[in-house]
Amino acid sequence: MESESPIETKKGKSKTPKKAKESILKQKSPAEFFAENKNIAGFDNPGKSLYTTVRELVENALDSAESISELPVVDLTIEEIVKSKFNSMIGLVDRDRIDEELYDDYETVKAREKRLAKEARAQEIQAKNASLGKKIKEHAVPKSIKGRGEASFYRVTCKDNGRGMPHDDIPNMFGRVLSGTKYGLKQTRGKFGLGAKMALIWSKMSTGLPIEISSSRRGQNYISFCRLDIDIHRNIPHIHLHEKRDNKDRWHGAEIQVVIEGNWTTYRSKILHYMRQMAVITPYAQFLFKFVSDAPDKNVTIKFARRTDVMPPVPVETKHHPSAVDILLIKRLIAETSKQNIMQFLQHEFVNIGKSLAERLIGEMGPEFSPKMAVKSLTDQQIVRIHQLFRQAKFDDPSGDCLSPAGEYNLRLGIIKELHPDMVATYSGSAQVFEGHPFIVEAGVSVGGKDVKQGLNIFRFANRIPLLFEQGGDVVTRTTLKRITWNNYKINQTQDKIGVFVSIVSTKIPFKGTGKEYIGDDISEIASAVKSAIQQCCIQLKSKIVKKMQAREQQERKQNLSKYIPDATNAVYDVLKEMAKSRASKKKHYEEGDADILQKVSDQLITKETLKEKLTQHVEKVDYEMALEYATQSGVSEEPREDIYLQSIDAKSNFFDLHSPIFVFRLFL
Repeated sequence: MESESPIETKKGKSKTPKKAKESILKQKSPAEFFAENKNIAGFDNPGKSLYTTVRELVENALDSAESISELPVVDLTIEEIVKSKFNSMIGLVDRDRIDEELYDDYETVKAREKRLAKEARAQEIQAKNASLGKKIKEHAVPKSIKGRGEASFYRVTCKDNGRGMPHDDIPNMFGRVLSGTKYGLKQTRGKFGLGAKMALIWSKMSTGLPIEISSSRRGQNYISFCRLDIDIHRNIPHIHLHEKRDNKDRWHGAEIQVVIEGNWTTYRSKILHYMRQMAVITPYAQFLFKFVSDAPDKNVTIKFARRTDVMPPVPVETKHHPSAVDILLIKRLIAETSKQNIMQFLQHEFVNIGKSLAERLIGEMGPEFSPKMAVKSLTDQQIVRIHQLFRQAKFDDPSGDCLSPAGEYNLRLGIIKELHPDMVATYSGSAQVFEGHPFIVEAGVSVGGKDVKQGLNIFRFANRIPLLFEQGGDVVTRTTLKRITWNNYKINQTQDKIGVFVSIVSTKIPFKGTGKEYIGDDISEIASAVKSAIQQCCIQLKSKIVKKMQAREQQERKQNLSKYIPDATNAVYDVLKEMAKSRASKKKHYEEGDADILQKVSDQLITKETLKEKLTQHVEKVDYEMALEYATQSGVSEEPREDIYLQSIDAKSNFFDLHSPIFVFRLFL
């Protein structure tokens, strides 16, 4: 028994369970959250991060210039930084490899022999084919093995002529996530309100280098310069340098420079496509894009010139529509309002609630509510009652006055400027509403053009920014491919070069997916408006296409008839000459009318030239009558009429514009 006890004790100890560690409650800052979930903001990989950085900086620059009604001038430069230069920037000395096998791109002797043998076999096959006279396929150059650690770095610089930033606000505007000037209810280009902050976070994660900002406002005699990065865990800016410098040129605007890891090779086409589409939707802006590399053949310089000085109005902040608020938002509005009682609160914090409607709503809420009731004293139950009534009551739709669409003129001009189509039609719909938010759909359809592929080429815009990713699920794509019968409008969707441009602006764009790259197809109001806008463009194009077909067919008919005129003239004239001879010899008698014609032939008053001229005139007359009959059958009687819009006279201007989809006529006073 005594000999067994140590064994039992040992077994007993091994079965003792380990004590679980107590979980500790942790908190993450907004910056830390976006750093860990960077794909949400479009920073999925180095290539996409470079594209998103470009997009954020360009859109901020446009917003800044438009906010002061300044025609935007945006200069964007992407400079490739080789590894040795990057290392010197951060003070790191390049070192030769000591243990080659340690690296991901290491090639074993066996793998190298196998690769060389494969290349030798390929060369033998090529030589054999060449001796037999067969077509030689170009042998693909083997790609160099790139290790995971071999990154590419780029310095992205964006300069604009916009509003600029107050000197003291710059650190928080760039170094504090979820702080900014775009959080009111209005049409904005941004998707998350992160702007350049996410580029700074990505820079800190991939290079560790700070961002540099230069900024100056109108009439300011100094330039604010700030070099900073972000304390991700505390969500506060870490300032390296913040000073004022002399502004000799009286420049105003902002220049932002950030160094990030990226991939130009894989996202080159996306970035250039983005810049081209941005030039389409903002023809009043001037863009200068440069890609700079140590390899001269990789350098790119493209200037997208301004084509008009007509700018859309600046979007204005609006109040919330009662049907579009939730309980949390009502509580926030109550906390922030300066109004004392519920009557004033309803009238001043929501659109489309006047005095009479506010009284009716308060009466419907119940006996515990009164017009003079203090709004700050509302209980949670009373707030829920207000929310329920808002969802059930009928309100007038909000107007689209707060929105700023590109405008038919700008959309048409942008399409013509960048695509040079054979024909184009545009349409701008009236303001409509979904879930209490106003929206406007504008569309353009072009046929033909430069650098346009055969078939349907779809260009999507939301709040005047291009959407390049996740096209398949977008409402514009689905409508274009499935809901438009192109043949009805004399358009061949497989052979013609068709450009379909749809721009949607709203105080709330119903994006889908984590990256907010497409608009869902599940909102019937938007789907219907998109279909109607494209159809209106197609109706305009049908008229132009039918007229073009008429002209082509008329030309073909004229050519077919005209080529027989010489033969017909000779044949008819020979017959008339024989008839004139038989009449002169009195072999045959003709009636008086025919006799007069034959006498003119004998007297050379009717010649071959005379007959040819008459036949040509007859062909012209018949051709015109056939074309008129064809047009009547096709239902085309005149060009579609286009509206002209008269702009209200601004006291600050000495001119006003007459707006048409085709032109803007500026009348100086």
